[in-house]
Amino acid sequence: MARPIWTGTIAFGLVNIPVKLFSAISESSLDLDMLDKKDKSHIRYKRVNENTGKEVAWGNIVKGYKVDGNYIILEDKDFEQASAQKTKRIDITSFVQEEEIDPIYYETTYYLEPDAKDAKPYALLRGAMQKAGVVGMGTFVMRNKEQLCAIKVLDRALVLSKLHFEEEIRPLDDYKFPPTSLKLNPAELKMASALIDSMKASFDISAYKNEYTAQLLKFIKDKAKGKKVAPVKTKTKVPDEVSSLLEQLKASLGNAPSRPKAKKTAPRKKAPATKRRRKTA
Repeated sequence: MARPIWTGTIAFGLVNIPVKLFSAISESSLDLDMLDKKDKSHIRYKRVNENTGKEVAWGNIVKGYKVDGNYIILEDKDFEQASAQKTKRIDITSFVQEEEIDPIYYETTYYLEPDAKDAKPYALLRGAMQKAGVVGMGTFVMRNKEQLCAIKVLDRALVLSKLHFEEEIRPLDDYKFPPTSLKLNPAELKMASALIDSMKASFDISAYKNEYTAQLLKFIKDKAKGKKVAPVKTKTKVPDEVSSLLEQLKASLGNAPSRPKAKKTAPRKKAPATKRRRKTA
């Protein structure tokens, strides 16, 4: 079983629920090694002193913050002493409607697991949140950084999603997006809406597969056997560059992909918070 990333408590009013934090995500991409082209030896990264050029052992590496030109060295205990309470506790400060949280704020999702002896308060919080249809907003400290988080119910588990703080989101004004006042061609808009309607489907995560990784793994295995592998041709039809936007939309409508079919063998799981539709201003 995986080791917990963090241990502490969920503070719900005066109720404290000891929990362990586990990653809920397992990457599906292939773990490729960096090799020397000449002899296929592994490439290793070294921690080097910029003044001496010599490698530094982990035991001799410390963390520091520069103040007035001088570094203040911080040890692990210093981070806890700065805010001992927050390093071991997730404080739920409010409960909000899940759809109020814009998906752009979501970062990483974790499972919150209680000890057997703490199952009752855990189940109580889970049941009350599910009945109210809300998610809990809170903060805690992990890896020497304060984290904003949302706690929600997923099946029989409480899951925690780290959120970005508002100041971490780059403002839209930094980029050149088309203005909302841009005039649209009514015929093009009607055709685009028809194309969207033809592609609507119920959300089912099992209908979406990581096809590229599967194809890459097959390519690697075939190459290992000495097979000559032909490139996989894309199924997407490339539109004619000289055709008008309206003509491209008409062609797209005639070649719209079939809707993903949900599995009939199991009930569809409720979509995680990260997949909810964004609210418009």
